[in-house]
This record gives sequence, structure tokens and C-alpha cells, in this order.
Amino acid sequence: MTFREQILEGIPNILPKAKPYDQSINHAPRRKDILSLEDKKLAFKNALRYFDKKHHKDLVTEFKNELDTYGRIYMYRLRPDYKMYARPIDEYPAKSKQAAAIMLMIQNNLDHAVAQHPHELITYGGNGAVFQNWAQYLLVIKYLAEMNDEQTLVMYSGHPLGLFPSHKEAPRVVVTNGMMIPNYSKPDDWERYNALGVTQYGQMTAGSYMYIGPQGIVHGTTITILNAFRKINKNPKGHVFVTSGLGGMSGAQPKAGSIAGCITVCAEVNPKITKIRHEQGWIDEIITDLNDLITRVKKAKSQKETVSIAYLGNIVDVWKSFDKASITIDIGSDQTSLHNPYAGGYYPVGISFEEANKLMAENPTLFKEKVQQTLREHVLDINKHTEKGTYFFDYGNAFLLEASRAGADIMAKNSLDFKYPSYVQDIMGPMCFDYGFGPFRWVCTSGKPEDLEKTDAIACAVLEEMMKRSPKEIQQQMADNIQWIKGAQENKLVVGSQARILYADAEGRMKIAQAFNDAIQKGAIGIVVLGRDHHDVSGTDSPFRETSNIYDGSKFTADMAIQNVIGDSFRGATWVSIHNGGGVGWGEVINGGFGMVLDGSKKAESRLKSMLFWDVNNGIARRSWARNEGAIFAIKRAMTMEPNLKITLPNFVDDNLLNSL
Repeated sequence: MTFREQILEGIPNILPKAKPYDQSINHAPRRKDILSLEDKKLAFKNALRYFDKKHHKDLVTEFKNELDTYGRIYMYRLRPDYKMYARPIDEYPAKSKQAAAIMLMIQNNLDHAVAQHPHELITYGGNGAVFQNWAQYLLVIKYLAEMNDEQTLVMYSGHPLGLFPSHKEAPRVVVTNGMMIPNYSKPDDWERYNALGVTQYGQMTAGSYMYIGPQGIVHGTTITILNAFRKINKNPKGHVFVTSGLGGMSGAQPKAGSIAGCITVCAEVNPKITKIRHEQGWIDEIITDLNDLITRVKKAKSQKETVSIAYLGNIVDVWKSFDKASITIDIGSDQTSLHNPYAGGYYPVGISFEEANKLMAENPTLFKEKVQQTLREHVLDINKHTEKGTYFFDYGNAFLLEASRAGADIMAKNSLDFKYPSYVQDIMGPMCFDYGFGPFRWVCTSGKPEDLEKTDAIACAVLEEMMKRSPKEIQQQMADNIQWIKGAQENKLVVGSQARILYADAEGRMKIAQAFNDAIQKGAIGIVVLGRDHHDVSGTDSPFRETSNIYDGSKFTADMAIQNVIGDSFRGATWVSIHNGGGVGWGEVINGGFGMVLDGSKKAESRLKSMLFWDVNNGIARRSWARNEGAIFAIKRAMTMEPNLKITLPNFVDDNLLNSL
């Protein structure tokens, strides 16, 4: 069968032969055996309902084996035979170009060069899933091929509920992931209900079809590293950044360190993903011996090199050995998947990667004890370095939160606060999010590198023109972004689709999108998909990350993320998504995202102006109400630009009045 024929077939009437387990692929760890016998029977019923009754006898034994072996039913047999990657949009059989663009984005999320565990449909973060199983994938792709522009596909945590009548201005797809009743949103609830096949963890951009590989975070990471060095008044040249994690989004760290110009040491326990990142050019060198690492870093410091080094081993050993060798760590962080600490997101020190994976599945209680002991050691070693001047920040991966739960010495004295700030509190919040700057991104659906090069040039020209009249408060942000886009091509950031990320405010996003739409209308470039990371100004309510610099007590509310998605959906988004869970964990965050197709039409022009303005300013307005000074400046500026915008501004209270009570 051709690619088009396979797409249109959906779940085949004649089942394909069972496929062998491919050992060369980076697979998800075996999940916890959490279901009772009755639960397992329900899980089999839930899986078999995708298939005609005539197949049930053959499949039930196979699904039982998958559940017993891997802790989930992935339906490996249904994996497509065609290569998974983002094809040029015209190669997709579809009645709707919008639907074809979504098919392209889904296949990019599952590209073997992009996805962390592609055969388990996991894009990044250890459990960030596009779908729960391959039957869902086949159904969704078929629905997208069949749908017209007066239908909307409704997605319940990877399951396509179906195509519903709507209208041309409605989103083509509405996605929800993991939206649990609050009392059923603990980590073990995810394990249980995901194993039952009724919900999934969509991470941030995995389950919303907007992941673009490690590039998706590399710009924000570069900004973070640059500003971390600015905070400690050091030039990155010849100075050391130590962190860990290379699996998904964390894979951006060494590349960002090199762009910033420092020496990056990033520890990773998984040899497969370390090899992949090296082959992709995201790390320069791999070192497996601590003595060799110490020698190499000393040389890099003496010669003021810019180099990224992956240490294949546990991060705790790096912090400990650098302390003994008197190597100064200038800035430090961590980006392991600590939102998922006991199911593959963080590994204990002292045992091998293979032994840890076995222990995780066979004795989860002991595994948890070892993880928590490692977190306590990890923090102890970090504390030794910070006492000597290291600037350490939490990278929004729940490191501080999980370390505190493990009983580590992570709390500030006489306070309920952590010793160390979230990077949003210190850097991204006050310097970027409050002013409306966040991770705008686009994908050239033609698949042509020359289209991406043209869009880079268009975006750069727009920013340079804007900077001529930008207020002094945002000149640094504008300069950093222009420097970034000018170096985008030479830094070879593309993995998977021809995509780019660029931090921009609402004005920048609208003007860049307008320029793209004009270029598409003229035939200079093909159709473009717009989106953003959920890690942005407005899309995410996350008290330990995106909204950690909200100090009016509202950081534990989720109104902003919900309003964001509702507003995007009727202002012109092509698809919208809302998730429970994300970078900091299940039950710890609500985050929303969107995708928007630009086709060169007047309708697209109208949509981009309406939706992009709202998508950013919703968050700035909320941040201004929390009395964030940068956000008050930004929302006042937005009101002068748009007469239909009128925002409730806060009045400030004299602290002396309150202190006298």
C-alpha cells in the first residue's frame, strides 16, 4: 500500500503481523504494575473496543503480554510501516489544508529523530505522549484526512472522540490531555488511569502537536544562560555551566551553552540518547571517566574555550568530583524529568542505568528510596558549591519541589521558600514574560530549508525595524532576539521539521506573522504553521515555574490558562489544547497551547491579528494585576496601541499602613 492508502485505511480490517521489539530504538522504561486483576480486565476491554470482535481473541493475549511486560498497552503491532517524519504538506491526503498541516505536525512529533520514545508515542519528558496507543494514531490520521473545514475533531487524552459539525472559523481540532477531577490528580492516579487507557500525560507541546525538537527550548535556554552570567557579572567565556539531562527538551542545554559561549558540562545516564544528541551536533564531546572530565574542563577553562561536554553518568558524581578537584562551577542547574521522578525521570546514583530500570519496575518502593537519597546527596553537593559562589537556579523541572519532598536541605532558613530561585523568578519572569516576550515558533510546511531561511530573514527585518522605536525597557530583549535569529542558520538548530523558535512580544509576533502571510500570498514561501511553547507569558499556570514570579497569592489558580485556550479557540486558532501536567508534573500545572495555519489569505490575516494579540496580552494583564511592574508597563503600552483594550490596573498599598495594623 502507498503512504496515502495507509493513511486513509485507519485501523486495518485485516490485522498486520505482530512486529518484533526493536532494541535499537530508545524505549520508555517499564511502567509500574499498579492495576488490580479487575482493573486489568477493564484495561483489556478498553483496548479491544478499537477492534472488530473477530480480532479480540488474537489480540487479548498480545495486549496482556504488553501490559505485563511494559506496564502499558501500546499496540505495537499497529505501528505504521512507513517512515515517520514531517512530509511536505502536499503529500498528505486531505480535504482540508488545515487538517493536512496538523497531520504534518503529529508526524513530526513522532519522528525518530525528534521523539524520545517513538514506539511508545512519547515525544519528550519521559511520559509526554502524543497518543496512548497506535490505534489512536491511525484513527486520528484517518479522521484528519477525511475532515472538511466545517468539522472539528475532538480529542480526549489521545482518543479521537470523533468529528463534529462546526464551522470554518472554528478550530479544526480541540485537544484535552489528563484533565482529571482535582482529587484524582496525584502521580499514582496518572499511573493507574493511563494504564487503564483512559487518560494520558500530554506534557506541554507533545500532546498538542507543537514540539519542534530540542530547538523548542534552546532559545529560552540561551537567554537564561546569558542572563544568569549577567546576574553574576561574568562573561560566559571560560566559565562553567553544569547541569544534567539530554533526553527531550533538556537536550537543548549544551547547544544553548555553546551559543552563549560558555563551557557546558551536562550529565546523562542514558547512553542511547547521549549518542543521538552527539550525532545531531547538540553536544561536542562525550566523556565517560570522571578524571578525564576534570582534566578536560581544566583545559577548557585555561584556554577559555566554548565547548559542550556530555558526561555519561550520574550528575551527583560530577558535582562531588568538581568539589574535590576545586573546579569552580559558575552557574548550575538541572533539567532531568523530575516531574516524573519515580518512572524514569531521574536516576539514582551508584547503580547502572540498566539496573535502575529493572529496579524501577520490580521494586518501585526501593527505587523511590534510592531516588530520594540521591536527591538529598545532589542538594548537599550543590550547597557546597553555592557556598563557594556558584549561582544555582531551578530550571522549572520540579527539582526544588521533589528535593524538598525527599527531605533535602533545600529550604531557606526561617522560611517556607526554597534556598534557590526558579529561573522564572530571577530571569525569565521579570525580564521576558512580564514584558510579553515568549517562545513564538513557526514551521515551514513545504519542508524546504530555503523557506525557513526566507522566514528567518523576514523575522529579522521586522525586529530590526521595530527596535528603532522600541522603548528602552525592552531594548535588551530586542537585541538578544535579533542576535539569535541572525545566528539561527549557522547554529544548525533544525531537528525534524523546518522549524524556528524566536522570543517575541505580541507586536513582534503579529508583525512577523503578517509578513509571513504576505510572503505566502505572493508565492515566495509555502504555508506556515504558527505556534508557541506552552512555557510562555499566558498559556500556563504553574506555581513553581511559569507563574512563580506572581506574588499576590494567585499563582496556585489556573484561570489564565483556561481563559487563554477559550479565547484562542474563538479568535482564530486552527487547533487548541489544554493539559493537566507539563514540565513540573501531573497535578502541578495547567497549560494551554495552539496551532495556527497561515495560508496567505485575508482570513488568516484577520485571525492572526485577533488571536496573537489576545494570546499574549491575557497573560500580561494577569501579571499586571499581580502588581508586576514590568507587566504594568507592558499592558499600558498595549492599551495605547489598541483602543479596544481596557484593562483593570492595580492600586498599590503603602506597606507602612499594613505594618501598623
